Amino acid sequence: MAARAQSTTPVRKVPIHLQSAQNRLLIKNGKVVNGDGIQDADVYIEEGIIKQVGNNLIVPGGSRLIDARGKYVIPGGIDTHTHLQLPFMGTTTADDFYTGTRAALAGGTTTIIDFVIPSKGQSLIEAYKQWRERADEKVACDYALHVAVTWWSPEVQQEMEELCRDHGINSFKMFMAYKDLWQLDDTELFEAFERCKQLGAVAQVHAENGDIIKENCKKLLAAGVTGPEGHEMSRPEEVEAEAVNRACVLANQVNCPLYIVHVMSKSAGEVVAEKRRQGIVVYGEPIAASLATDGKHYWNSCWRHAAAHVMGPPLRPDSTTPDYLMDLLANDDLQLTGTDHCTFSSAQKEMGKGDFTKIPNGVNGVEERMSLIWEKGVVSGKMDPTRFVAVTSMNAAKIFNMYPKKGCIAVGSDADIVIWDPKLEHTISAATHHSAVDFNIFEGITCRGGPEYVIANGRVTVDEGQVKAVQGYGSFIPTSPFAPFVYEAVTEREKVHQLIKVEREGRIVAVRNTMVPVVPQATSNGEALELNLSSVNGGEEVVAAADHHFASHQHFTRPPTSSGGRNMQDTTFSLSSEYPNPADESDNKRSTIRVKAPPGGHSTGLW
Repeated sequence: MAARAQSTTPVRKVPIHLQSAQNRLLIKNGKVVNGDGIQDADVYIEEGIIKQVGNNLIVPGGSRLIDARGKYVIPGGIDTHTHLQLPFMGTTTADDFYTGTRAALAGGTTTIIDFVIPSKGQSLIEAYKQWRERADEKVACDYALHVAVTWWSPEVQQEMEELCRDHGINSFKMFMAYKDLWQLDDTELFEAFERCKQLGAVAQVHAENGDIIKENCKKLLAAGVTGPEGHEMSRPEEVEAEAVNRACVLANQVNCPLYIVHVMSKSAGEVVAEKRRQGIVVYGEPIAASLATDGKHYWNSCWRHAAAHVMGPPLRPDSTTPDYLMDLLANDDLQLTGTDHCTFSSAQKEMGKGDFTKIPNGVNGVEERMSLIWEKGVVSGKMDPTRFVAVTSMNAAKIFNMYPKKGCIAVGSDADIVIWDPKLEHTISAATHHSAVDFNIFEGITCRGGPEYVIANGRVTVDEGQVKAVQGYGSFIPTSPFAPFVYEAVTEREKVHQLIKVEREGRIVAVRNTMVPVVPQATSNGEALELNLSSVNGGEEVVAAADHHFASHQHFTRPPTSSGGRNMQDTTFSLSSEYPNPADESDNKRSTIRVKAPPGGHSTGLW
């Protein structure tokens, strides 16, 4: 334990003039894997940038050589979903921006995207600056930021624009859960989606029905269910699936690209897959936890063990869920992976003893994600190494507009590279992980495949398995709006789904009243039935004007009989002063007559 405590002591940033040995690297004899293919090639790095990729490279002397024979050379992972140094539920996460990014590097992730979460009513700009201050001096790898919209107002709309224009933000997260804290209602969601579309941003949602969850929590606590199992019982997977579907419907009305964070259930994954097949621009993000473990832990007899797995949305008790989600991920029904790394110690989790609603939500994953997806995806035969790269880095870089700076190994890209050893075997344990938390939800899982070297911005930060993270070495990565990977699809949908007015043939006939005539028809009980009739004349559209005296009787007279005589079923009197009887020109203001028993008896049908 003493050695582990020493290992988490921050390493201060090394001055650039002392890093000369790290400035030039040559990686030889490896298989370079990108999201679109594999090639046998060498990679030369200088000053943090990939300068050459190919064979028989000519490089300066003094370069450090790394032999990658028998190994894969892959882009550094991008974790799209972390919460480091987050104040939440009366406490703050165990991992700050140093310990969290150090753990990320240990697992092969070289870029994280964290969430700015303003308090309700707080300025989004103010919260963004707080997160930058927390992160900039601590991050050991590069990072970007999403910003959560936790309340709605004209000021929030204006600040969203400022964040996109001036501060490198291109994604906003809305909560459909956490009622009375961060939840937006459907009208606010709709307006937020519309605003994201205008700004060229990606709209993200935490998809759970917060109203249902609140009521379920009340019922469970009243029934005496106070333990961690109540957390899953209060928010079953149909509550997640309903919210995913509703979010897709709302976003689709304004053609806003949608990103579903932490897909946790089979039914939620199915909704994303089905909506994509319908042509909706939506992306699904399963996380390390939903891909590698399940929710049976909530019923563990050890309260500490059960509480350690509490997160929102919860893990699902259905043990087939991880394999099912991995199938969706392998087939591009889901597109990329994050972790929702949000760690709380056992002591912090105990805040919820006696009331599961007070257990801080969050689990680990930033260090384990890459190895778990390789084990559950590649080793199992569900995906090949190119798909592994796509779901761990490339797709994230494209969606959040960091590609090709991040997410690929190409000339000009950042030198974020992992030398991945497919034969490296290790067992996950809280005793050996690099996170500051004292529990690991993946305890005891053995993974075949892992990082031997991790290079971040050209610097070797994991060297033959030894982590050499430097506090403050990472940088903030601004992300610009209108990512081509996302908005080219949106633009094409707009072309196909334009609002088109129907042009109809025939001239418009202007008539001079705003009311349609009322023609009485007797009912079976003798009461008068007033029928509204509209007039269509020879295919011409009739438009009413403001003169009520146009409607003479002949407008509604039947045509002559075949012998030229008047139709005997026709009448010559008016039932209203609004429609005068042409036979009595002297009296145009007769009172209305209602006929209860017309000549010929009652009628129940129309002419």
